[in-house]
Amino acid sequence: MANEMEELIGFLSSPSPQVKKVAVDIVRGLTGSEDGLQSLASYSKTVLPSLSRLLGEKKDVSEPATEALVNLSQNSDLAAKMIEMGIIKVTMDILYKQGCDITGLLVMLLVNLTQLDAGVESLLQLEDDKVQGLYVMKLVRSFCTSSNEKKDDPFGHVGSILVNVSKNKAGRVLLLDPKRGLLKQIIRQFDSTSLLRKKGVSGTIRNCCFEADNQLQNLLLISEFLWPALLLPVAGNKVYNEQDTSKMPLELGSALSIERESVVDPEIRIQALEAIYLIVLQGAGRRAFWSVNGPRILQIGYEEEEDPKVMGAYEQIGSLFLVI
Repeated sequence: MANEMEELIGFLSSPSPQVKKVAVDIVRGLTGSEDGLQSLASYSKTVLPSLSRLLGEKKDVSEPATEALVNLSQNSDLAAKMIEMGIIKVTMDILYKQGCDITGLLVMLLVNLTQLDAGVESLLQLEDDKVQGLYVMKLVRSFCTSSNEKKDDPFGHVGSILVNVSKNKAGRVLLLDPKRGLLKQIIRQFDSTSLLRKKGVSGTIRNCCFEADNQLQNLLLISEFLWPALLLPVAGNKVYNEQDTSKMPLELGSALSIERESVVDPEIRIQALEAIYLIVLQGAGRRAFWSVNGPRILQIGYEEEEDPKVMGAYEQIGSLFLVI
């Protein structure tokens, strides 16, 4: 005889919209507490497929179902089970269905699932050469074309997905592929007013720079966008003089010759400096860095820096140049 939890999960598949709605609201409520999550985890074989089937329903049912899955996916064991049952494909299909009204929640679900290597591999579609990278390309396009000026920025958290993807070697290779031009598109979002987007971009660039030993050429192909994204956050607040800016490319020199807002988040500054360090470890990377007057920018930025961890990141690069 079915117990209460089994009955509740059974109601998620009820033909009655009212019964289904009540059941999914109760399940969502349970995922809001540790005890509830543990109770549902014991029935993962039935509750996860039942909830995933509700993602394509009307908003009054799909929204609580997605919220429940977002909460459940914070448990890595449950996230692994979701990935195994193909929920990333289901999520992407619904995300790009016309009229999707739970975009932000679906993106959050992907953020949680790509915390795991298996989730990144599933999103990269590594098992199928014909479509490999298509999901990531779609997400990059949405990230770069959606507006972040509104209070609601449903694709803002795609930056976190891209950070997760770029932790994987296959992900970095995809993002750095010059034919696809994905990293170039992503970097342009660094101009966004959204701190969430900026952090996503800086984390993605930094991770991609771990390929600098064999992909330096592809990184330098987009140097027109790369150097401003890496150097402006660590250039300090000072308005640079003409002597300094004349040795820089136009896009960098112009930005540094006027008053500008500083990047207050130390994590972004550290990620920018770590990326620079990975580039200048390579001989060609050092030469490219000198060519944009990079050492002078770091010297001025370091003089204004107060955060000890950020200062340590400057000093790590300085040990290579002996300029700081």
